[in-house]
Amino acid sequence: MKHPDFQDLILFEDEDYIVINKPPYLATLDERIGTAPNILRMARQYHDDVQACHRLDKETSGALALAKNPEAYRHLSMQFENREVSKLYHAVAWGIHQFDNQLVDRSIETTSKGKARLAYKGKPAETYFTTLETYTRHTLVQCVPVTGRMHQIRLHLMYLQAPIVGDTLYGGEDFYLSSIKKKFNMKEGEEEQPFIKRFALHAAKLSFAKLSGEPITVEAPYPKDFRVLVENLRQYK
Repeated sequence: MKHPDFQDLILFEDEDYIVINKPPYLATLDERIGTAPNILRMARQYHDDVQACHRLDKETSGALALAKNPEAYRHLSMQFENREVSKLYHAVAWGIHQFDNQLVDRSIETTSKGKARLAYKGKPAETYFTTLETYTRHTLVQCVPVTGRMHQIRLHLMYLQAPIVGDTLYGGEDFYLSSIKKKFNMKEGEEEQPFIKRFALHAAKLSFAKLSGEPITVEAPYPKDFRVLVENLRQYK
């Protein structure tokens, strides 16, 4: 996989912050093993002192904030800690659902091997869900997390029986175009591949206050795989 030029990812930049549109399949920080490229390493080639103020799962795309100096990092980290940062995600979920700012308030605890689960004794976790569009067998959902627990949106959608397309870890099946396209022909000897090769979750908008107190909102366009998925679901609904 060819990795993008970091500068091409930048959605917003000033003297304190950089907000990028993180592509899928790139980790935010170093992973436990290996020296694979990650966002922080790429960012530090662009600006020496950059720190990641939060993280997105490796497969999740979208708006990610980086601080260019320690003061800016502390300022935004405190906003995350005090739940003053507004994060808005889009997800393509299995099933047809009508969510109207529906709150899921279910605690989450991490387990071994990079997985989490809903658990009464876990840490409090809240997410609001709103239906944006419905299709033949799927729903485009707006997700607004209040807290920032591991795999929170994915777990809360599973709880609502609306698991994310491609999220096989939490009840979501892969999506094949042949399941909705009536005249779908494969070449002989070929095997159909999942339409999107990750779970369909995108951080669409991020809002926070700059050091001056001025609010900023940055919107991240869909990456190609997510955009094409939504376009096809619209076409065949």
